[in-house]
Amino acid sequence: MSTQSSTAPSKQFNLGDFLTRNSMYIVVIAMILYTGLTQDNFFTVGNAGNIMANTSVRFIIALGISGCLITRGTDLAAGRIVGLTAIITATLVQKPDFVDKFFPNLPDLPIVLVLLIAMAAGATLGMISGSIIAFLNVPPFLATLGMQIITYGLVLIYSQSKPIGTFKSEFVQLGQGKLFGVIPYIAIIATIMGVFMWVLYNKTRYGKYMYAIGGNENAAEVSGVNVRLAKLKIYILAGLFYGLAGFLLSAKTGSAGAGAGMGYELDAIASATIGGVSTAGGQGTIPGILLGVFVFELLKVCLTYLGVTPDMTNVIQGIVIIVAVALDIRKTMVKR
Repeated sequence: MSTQSSTAPSKQFNLGDFLTRNSMYIVVIAMILYTGLTQDNFFTVGNAGNIMANTSVRFIIALGISGCLITRGTDLAAGRIVGLTAIITATLVQKPDFVDKFFPNLPDLPIVLVLLIAMAAGATLGMISGSIIAFLNVPPFLATLGMQIITYGLVLIYSQSKPIGTFKSEFVQLGQGKLFGVIPYIAIIATIMGVFMWVLYNKTRYGKYMYAIGGNENAAEVSGVNVRLAKLKIYILAGLFYGLAGFLLSAKTGSAGAGAGMGYELDAIASATIGGVSTAGGQGTIPGILLGVFVFELLKVCLTYLGVTPDMTNVIQGIVIIVAVALDIRKTMVKR
């Protein structure tokens, strides 16, 4: 007596789909292996520390912008807000005895107070962007593009277009120091922020509402979500993270100028998209964002080690952004 198996046939592995979904990772892994095999000083502790430090600042920015992207928005002002908060930080942490201080009569401020001022400035600009989007119904692209231009004007006015440096040693140590000589302090800060955001996105009403709005804004509103308030909170939180990133950027580089943070929002958007934050909204995870930032940073480092010029690097980064968005759209269409 024969019997039929009741087990449903499992979905067959499709090599083409696998290569398409993971093409970015495959290309970058191949570049890492090639660069490591051809460049003697690539696989070193020092280079690993530099990559962690650069990834950390960009990861914090990507964390901020991720909520905007998940709710089908964006924030083109992110980089300029980072730049403004970096400049503000720089003017407040100069050595007390420096003869050419930006504010000659400014007393020696605690570093924590400077951090709070930078984050407050970022949150204020985020609140303005969020209010325009939530209450005036201006599309996020246009609202944040306008804020980008306004913020850059504020950077030039505030800084008087001067580079600012000569910081207190304890501030520079925060940005350039390493735990056990290996792990940058800012990488530890970025890790803490990542854990905080994971909890916020996965274990709180804030995250539940955010994903609901990104999935279907009208349905979220009908179900009782205060969409306007939720969006406002998302952009304020993004501004807080930009302020933290600007503070750490000044500490890491040891100086700040009008060009600080320029283009960082594009890196963050590209990294988040590579990491699985869908441009269609409603999708994205913190580990995925970290992986996307790491992959994007490694791509740039590999290109530098291979002797690719900065101009050509910009071309390649632009191609990566286009491909990442195209792949995301393709995956979204397949799911539907």
